[in-house]
Amino acid sequence: MDIMTVLPSNFGYVIFTYLYSWIMLCYLGVKVGGARKKYDVKYPTMYSDKEPVFNCIQRAHQNTLEVYPQWLVFQTIAALAYPLSASVLGAIWVTSRFSYAWGYYTGDPAKRMNGVYGYIGYFGVIILSISVALQLLGFF
Repeated sequence: MDIMTVLPSNFGYVIFTYLYSWIMLCYLGVKVGGARKKYDVKYPTMYSDKEPVFNCIQRAHQNTLEVYPQWLVFQTIAALAYPLSASVLGAIWVTSRFSYAWGYYTGDPAKRMNGVYGYIGYFGVIILSISVALQLLGFF
């Protein structure tokens, strides 16, 4: 069985969305590494008692990692039936994680809400995944 005949023709866009998400995760990780040096937070310490800005940088990365596995699952399910829509929604979610992080990096946790638009992408792929499930179950 050839993978090119199994996947939808537009699945390449989905792969590029995954690559975009990888770039985002690398960026967030590098920012944490730089903040560790800047604020002198040694491994394995996760958070600083003295440097709240470091904690904001760390939380931006950690929170993204906490939701990333769920996003990958729903992104993949949605993309198998709706590759172009899933790619657009995925790109919205990934881009929002940059906005979320940049807001958090200010040291004012309320500014992380700059990335709230990411819920459009996140809930969008969840809704598409539900649609896929219902179609597979013969509901429509």
